[in-house]
Amino acid sequence: MPKSAHYIIIILCIILTVFLYNQAFGAVPFLILSFYLFYFGWTQIRSRKKNSR
Repeated sequence: MPKSAHYIIIILCIILTVFLYNQAFGAVPFLILSFYLFYFGWTQIRSRKKNSR
C-alpha cells in the first residue's frame, strides 16, 4: 500500500474516534485501529523476512 493510503486510513480513524467518543463508544475506535495496526505490522514483518532470505 502506498503511504498516502496509510495516511488516509489514519485520518479516518481519528475522525471515527472523535465521532464514536461523542456517541459514548469509547473502546470501539481503538479496537478498529488495533486491527489495522496489527495487519500493517504483520505485512511489514513478512516483507522484511522475504527480503532477508
